Amino acid sequence: MAQSTLNRNAKALLTEPVFAHVALIRGDGTPHVTPVWVDTDGENVIINTAMGRSKALNIHKDSIVAMSMLDPKNPYQAVAFQGTVTDVTEAGADAHIDFLAKKYLGLDVYPNRQPGERRIKMTIRPDKVWMQPAEN
Repeated sequence: MAQSTLNRNAKALLTEPVFAHVALIRGDGTPHVTPVWVDTDGENVIINTAMGRSKALNIHKDSIVAMSMLDPKNPYQAVAFQGTVTDVTEAGADAHIDFLAKKYLGLDVYPNRQPGERRIKMTIRPDKVWMQPAEN
């Protein structure tokens, strides 16, 4: 059964260096799915990208997105989210990508930053959360 908030297992998975797959709808109506690094503030899912990339072009405030994650220790345990983008900002995005680089790569500074690159941080409010197996 779907929930509207992040449960204990979803929060735990979001704090681990586990990739999520985010699905967005392009302007022409076709789907776009891409792996992303993720973060949580305990209530929302937070992702980061550079201006000009597909995620930045296809995601807008009030956009609907879907995401899924598999637990690498048990691929039969998964979490899926359907949510709404509630904030898109450059504020704090550079520090956030460095935080994600530490989480996912063990590096203090994100190593793939391009000259002149502008980062954005997107906050996604989970409207529906599914766990497999279901959490009671």
